[in-house]
Amino acid sequence: MSQTSYSPPLDCGLDLVYCDESLLVANKPAGLLSVPGRGQDKADSLTTRVQKEFPDTRCVHRLDMSTSGLLLFARGADMHRRLSCLFRERAVKKFYIAIVSGRVEITAGEIDLPLASDWLNRPRQKVDFTVGKPSLTRYRLLGYMKYPAHASMHLGEPGLSASRVELEPATGRTHQLRVHMAAIGHQVLGDELYGGSVANSAERLLLHARELSFVHPLSEELLTLTSEPPF
Repeated sequence: MSQTSYSPPLDCGLDLVYCDESLLVANKPAGLLSVPGRGQDKADSLTTRVQKEFPDTRCVHRLDMSTSGLLLFARGADMHRRLSCLFRERAVKKFYIAIVSGRVEITAGEIDLPLASDWLNRPRQKVDFTVGKPSLTRYRLLGYMKYPAHASMHLGEPGLSASRVELEPATGRTHQLRVHMAAIGHQVLGDELYGGSVANSAERLLLHARELSFVHPLSEELLTLTSEPPF
């Protein structure tokens, strides 16, 4: 999808994973903004779609437009403050699934590289050891694969060597997972910003927010919510 145009997917109704009187979690499709962008042409977003049905909701965090998966919404200002506090205190665990280029040889590890905005090439981010903010991603190899599996898919080079990985962002910097994986030579397939030679290897960015885990601020119950990736 072009970074200069916005063609959101059709609104086929909300995909709610969890909902109560205090909060809800919805599955965001790839290509849809988390919150409205600048201009009327970018007014459509998961937040606006959710608010049509639940007017009291407020988005607590965001996913990149190209990323699919779980997004948490608070119902009311007080719950928004409570949930936002959980994110600030890093009390919300987030896990993503991605398909990345090449064979990830080290089966588990951490990527500890500071990130900063690349002002001359916005909205890109970059590794910057001078002014970058501390950024940490944990990863775990799930398996090797060929992508696409069938040449008839017409998505880039048939049989591209790839790895399926689970990613856990310990920090929440812009584009963190995408920049970190690219920095170690394993770009997320379909990434138009950081993918390099594999930018056109998939119809979409192969990154999905699979799991959210946190303690419910009111019931004090541990909620672990999942959404399997569509790839």
